[in-house]
Amino acid sequence: MNTSGNSYIDLLTPPTIFKTISKIADRLNQPVFVIGGFVRDQILNRETKDIDIVTLGSGINLAKKISKELDSSPVKIFKNFGTAMILVDDIEIQFVGARKESYKSDSRNPIVENGTIEEDQNRRDFTVNALAISLNKNSFGEFIDPFNGLIDLKNKVLKTPLDPDITFSDDPLRMMRAIRFCSQLDFKIEDITLAAINKNINRIKIVAQERITEEINKIILSNQPSVGFKLLEKTGLLKIIFPEFQLLKGVDIKDGKGHKDNFYHTLQVLDNILPYSKDNLWLRWSALLHDIAKPNTKRFNPKQGWTFHGHEDKGARMVPSIFRRLKLPLDNKMKYVQKLVLLHLRPISLTNDSITDSALRRLLFDAGEDLDDLMNLCKSDITSKNKEKKNKYLKRFETVKEKLVDLEDRDKIKNWQPPIDGKEIMSTFKLKPCKEVGLLKEFIKNAILDGEIKNDYKEAKKFMLTKAKELGINE
Repeated sequence: MNTSGNSYIDLLTPPTIFKTISKIADRLNQPVFVIGGFVRDQILNRETKDIDIVTLGSGINLAKKISKELDSSPVKIFKNFGTAMILVDDIEIQFVGARKESYKSDSRNPIVENGTIEEDQNRRDFTVNALAISLNKNSFGEFIDPFNGLIDLKNKVLKTPLDPDITFSDDPLRMMRAIRFCSQLDFKIEDITLAAINKNINRIKIVAQERITEEINKIILSNQPSVGFKLLEKTGLLKIIFPEFQLLKGVDIKDGKGHKDNFYHTLQVLDNILPYSKDNLWLRWSALLHDIAKPNTKRFNPKQGWTFHGHEDKGARMVPSIFRRLKLPLDNKMKYVQKLVLLHLRPISLTNDSITDSALRRLLFDAGEDLDDLMNLCKSDITSKNKEKKNKYLKRFETVKEKLVDLEDRDKIKNWQPPIDGKEIMSTFKLKPCKEVGLLKEFIKNAILDGEIKNDYKEAKKFMLTKAKELGINE
């Protein structure tokens, strides 16, 4: 973190953008500042593609003038918010006039009035996001830090500029943002600020679901997602925004037998999958939801202890309703997560010595192009603290992977379609769509997967004719 003297001028890169903003603002006689996340991230040596510009005057007019000078993308104007945005190469620059805000209790949308740079900094969520640098020629590079945000940045502490109780009550999404910054930046929330989150958790109910889910996704994609979810649980926010996940927490003990805490196990799996899912949000969602139905399937058997039979099937059936409520996409992304939740026990169940080619073929067929992601999820699901036990599982797991690769090379089952489809069955036997067509399709598929016949058209046709006779169907 470079924080000496006039070195703040060095933060203003790329220099062409800031020199142009300075020149145009001086021509318009408008004080102008770069503020917030860009300044914070530059001090942290963290890459950022977003620049927030605050001016005393019209941010929209300033954006229009600068857009022409920089030959940027067309100006996008958001009249309701009094803001404008331009894109220069891959850098997004937002312009807004300095403002002060006030709130009504039933909305997080503020009543906005023109304000000073000091009033604009007052309305910021955290001291580390209230840092500003002047861009006008006569004060270029001057650092403005009214709340000692630089010290908080150095200490990795999150505080609000003003009373945190008011800050979070006014805009409850800031509670989610605080927790997200802890996950992304390895920050801690100051005790008074954390207490204010605990006090205001019910205010999150006035926030649009899309905005809450956006923050959840950012936590999931962060470097330490488990940190964020532990804070969501500790503050009480989790039981409001994601009650199904809250239910995973806790251990039941009966007759001296307990089970693992599935909340912390799931977070360990989520952390474990990070190396395999750099930008794959949906693989991380699969890790988060893989055991989501365990509370609903938990049973105690005096001989076996605690069981969760069928949690993978019930969990897969829960995925659509969770995605729908959280306003997540209901397309192939949801189906991908559903598939991995459904199949996440299959590779582990194949780690015994009596594994059959039939079982491997079925896994290849069901997983298809998502097999590698499924295998990485299963590998991440091995969280035993017993090193010997863990290494034993991992060794068996590698054996399964080798056998899958070998079988796929021989049989080409992944993403495979049976050589005879429903249309041919109907044409051969002059049938309309009916139960018998489905039965014949299933017979052919199972015969190939079980190794009864080869993955070959002639063998499949001969098998189909034999099965059709057994069903009383004639050509």
